[in-house]
Formats: sequence, C-alpha cells, structure tokens
Amino acid sequence: MKAMLAILVHVVAFSYWAAALLYFGGLKKERLLKAAFALAGMGCIFHLAVLAVRTLLAGMLPLTNGLEFLLSFTWFTVFMYLLFTFRCRINTSGGVVMLFAAMLVSSAVVFMKDRLGAVAPLAPALQSPWLTVHVVTAAAAYAAFTLAAGLAVMQFFKAGHAIRDEHLNLLVGGGFALLSLSIVLGAAWAEQAWGRYWSWDPKETWALVTWIIYALYLHLHRSREWPGNHARLMVIAGFVLVLFTFFGVNYWLPGLHSYA
Repeated sequence: MKAMLAILVHVVAFSYWAAALLYFGGLKKERLLKAAFALAGMGCIFHLAVLAVRTLLAGMLPLTNGLEFLLSFTWFTVFMYLLFTFRCRINTSGGVVMLFAAMLVSSAVVFMKDRLGAVAPLAPALQSPWLTVHVVTAAAAYAAFTLAAGLAVMQFFKAGHAIRDEHLNLLVGGGFALLSLSIVLGAAWAEQAWGRYWSWDPKETWALVTWIIYALYLHLHRSREWPGNHARLMVIAGFVLVLFTFFGVNYWLPGLHSYA
C-alpha cells in the first residue's frame, strides 16, 4: 500500500503539471483547454485516492500532520477550481491555479517523500474530536485563498479578463468565514488541550495576521477604496502569508503547533 501511495502521488503531480502546461499553451485553443480540464479532473480523482490510502494506512482522516494537511488543502483547491470552472464557464483561468497545485504536491514528493507512507502514533494534543472540524475548515479556507490568488494573477493577463472581481470577493469572503471559524474552533480546542484559548504561539499569531489582511481586503472592497490591481495584489499578498503560515511557521518557528 505504501508503494501504491508513492505512485499515486507522482501521478497526481504529473497530472497537475501537465494540466498547467496545457492551460498556458492552449489559451486560444479550445481542445487544449478541454484536455487541460480533463487532466485536472483526473488528477483530482487520483488525489482523492491518495487521501483515501492515507486514511487506510493511518486509520484516521489525513489531517494530523503537515504532509496530510498539504495534500488535503491542495485537493480542496483543485476541487474548488473544477467547480468554479464548471459553474462560471471560464476555461482559461486554470493555468496559475494548476501551477500552484502542481508545485504544492511536488513539494510533498521532494521534501516529504520519506513521510508519504509513514504512520506514527497520534500526539496527545491531537486526540480530540476538535481535530477534524478545526483542520477541515482551515484546509478549505487555505484552498479558497489559493484559488483566489491564482485567479487574481490571471486577471493581470488578457486570458483572465473574463474573471470578475465578484469571483475573487466570493472566494475571499468564503475563505475568510472559514478561517474565522477555524480560529474560533482552534481556540476552543486549545482551552481544552492547554488550558488557555490563546497563547500567541507563532501559528496563532500568523493566522491572525492572515485574518487581518483578508479582513482589510474585504473592508476596502466594500468601501470601494482600493479596486482593480491594488485589490488583486492584496489577494496575492494574503496567499503569500498563507504559505508562510503553513511552511514558514511549521518548519522554521518552533511552538505548540510544531508537530503539525
């Protein structure tokens, strides 16, 4: 099963890279765009199989460490993108999104390959019913922000002109609501696990900074004080903070969340 998992992850990475290349190469060719969408869909199905195999190996949902969270939120991103493309009929929007997905999955292949099939006992702090709701809401929030950033980048190019600011606002608004819920659930969990709701742990601090950035974006958009490219750059900056909150805090800044 561990060998199968490694093969599946490589298939997912290949599918996402191929989809990204086809999207960039087929911006004016409908057949290539359809092929790119099909590859993204195929990768998403294999990606779900990866999560299923991890669940079977560990005996629990793949939400307990950095590798599993990375794979989960990347799957959410691609799944959201496929729904967005199907709903809004904007076939040219996938290049950057699938590039993000390909890079994230590839980072798991390159930097975490020894952990793909590894199973370890669950840390005491994670043995809680709060785990699933807290991590799933965080993963879905990260996915919404990733998709919003990909679409924001595409808006700087002619191929992304069909993407409207309303699309970004819907994604950022949804991601913001999910992140807010995740922070509240995490605080309730922290009080049970550590005896306090908030401890200014690096993960908590940077999650709060990310929350503030997106809150500011939503406020400025509603007041129409910062439209156009400035708003798009703010969405992209928020995504950079998301990446730092995950990679930077998890692996560079020790704290209560270091096990993640």
